[in-house]
Formats: sequence, C-alpha cells, structure tokens
Amino acid sequence: MTEAVIPPSPTDPPSLPPEKSGAGVGITPADVRDGAAVALAVGVAGVILAVLWAWLAPRVQYVSNGEAVFLRNSEGEGRIGTDGTFFLLAAGLGALSGVGTFLWRRAGGVPLVIGLAVGSLFAGLVGWRLGLVLGPTSNLVAAARAAGKGVPFDAPLQLLAYGVLLAWPMAAVLVHLALTALWTPRDPDPSPEWSAYPPPHVHADPKPPTA
Repeated sequence: MTEAVIPPSPTDPPSLPPEKSGAGVGITPADVRDGAAVALAVGVAGVILAVLWAWLAPRVQYVSNGEAVFLRNSEGEGRIGTDGTFFLLAAGLGALSGVGTFLWRRAGGVPLVIGLAVGSLFAGLVGWRLGLVLGPTSNLVAAARAAGKGVPFDAPLQLLAYGVLLAWPMAAVLVHLALTALWTPRDPDPSPEWSAYPPPHVHADPKPPTA
C-alpha cells in the first residue's frame, strides 16, 4: 500500500537549502599551532630591537665632580630621543612582522592574530629589558670612578614613556589586518540549491481542451 503524495501548494514558501556538513568550521589544532609559532618567532625577534636600540639611541652623558654625578647637559633632549628611537624601531619591526606573518599564512585567522599580538608584546618587553643590559652600565658610581673626575661618561638607557612598548604589537596587528582585508581572496557566494519561487507550474499556460 502506497502513501498518497500531496502536491505542494502554490502559496507555500520555498524550502531552505540544506546546510552543508562542515560549513563554518571553527578553530582547528593547526590554527592554534600556527598562532603559537608566530608568537614564538616574533617574541624572539625582540633581540633585534634590543641590539638596535642600544646601538642607535642617543646618549645622555653624566659628569662627576668626585663627590656627586650630574647631567652634563641638563637641557639636552637625549632622553626624549631615546624613547623616540625605541618607538620608531619597534613600529618598523612590528610592520615587518605583520607583513611576514601575512606572507606566511595568507588565510589569517583569530589564532594567528592573537599569536602575533602576544609575540609582539613580548618582543617589545625583550627589546626594552635586554636593551638596558646591552647599553651603558647602570652602576653610576663605578662608571664615574672609571671615567675620572670631570670626564663625561654615558648614562644608562631609560624609557620615560612606557606607552612606546605598545608600538610593536599595534603596528604588527594593524598591518596584518590591513593586508588580510585587501589581499585575502573572498569565498564565492553559494549557488542556490532550490528551484525558483513560485514554481513554474503556477504560471504555466493552460492546456487546450482535448477534443
């Protein structure tokens, strides 16, 4: 015994297409692995920032009278220049890391951006702390004794504006997001999988009566 088949009514709305299996796949372990790799590589690159900052930052000099240590030029802008040098170097390296991350994985993804941001923040901290070690010694008493009375010597590096530590992560993330928005190919629009509405038979020409 067969069941009766009820034809669709012309006024019925069209049925929605079935959802494809696997559509909207979330974060995969490969995405997390790529994000961790980016964070590690960018974080290690903070050593480059430290070396360049210790080498290129303008020097502030002290002088000793045998009893105390004074700034050689109290009106100099060396300390501001130290912050500016760190900012420019960090922003440039951040832009390069954003470009490099995009060229390595053009598809992007949330884990990749998070890894880039975390690694960039760590790179800025590494560049700051390691740069202090690579720069002039922070022991002013020993430096003054080694230089001698009335002989100027270099002051240790110092950051006055800690906000420059965000230059690397901000530049890296902004550049990466801009490149992803401009150059990542878009997914094609899915083609409809259901017939047009209303069905063709609704407006079909009536058949002429048969004799």
